[in-house]
Amino acid sequence: MNILVLCTGNSCRSQLAEGYLRHFHGTVASIYSAGIETHGVNPRAITVMAEDGIDISIHTSNHVDEYLHIPFDLVLTVCDHASEQCPIFPGAVKRIHHNFPDPAKARGTEEEIMSMFRQVRDEVKDYIKDLPLSSL
Repeated sequence: MNILVLCTGNSCRSQLAEGYLRHFHGTVASIYSAGIETHGVNPRAITVMAEDGIDISIHTSNHVDEYLHIPFDLVLTVCDHASEQCPIFPGAVKRIHHNFPDPAKARGTEEEIMSMFRQVRDEVKDYIKDLPLSSL
């Protein structure tokens, strides 16, 4: 099974989801993440995932066009913008959409920003952990 997680910039939400998909479902699926644009992997995303024991420091920010040749079984969009701009993938691709808040837009002190990153990380973790891949 090939899974693509798609977000606007492939810097935060899709990186978190890719990390948890690999952690929870990596033995039954090949996991990719991409963006409609590429913004680089957000250092705060790397930090909050490390706090939960998952290393995403080697992840890269990729453009969705790099993966158009892969026969995906599932495309998971994790923000409304990516869902609206998602390209058409050939074949019987199942699309699932779940909009998560963008932690990169958080403002305030460093602790307030990191709190938002942790909140979104936990939301993504709960969602991915319960994703019924066997029913796809």
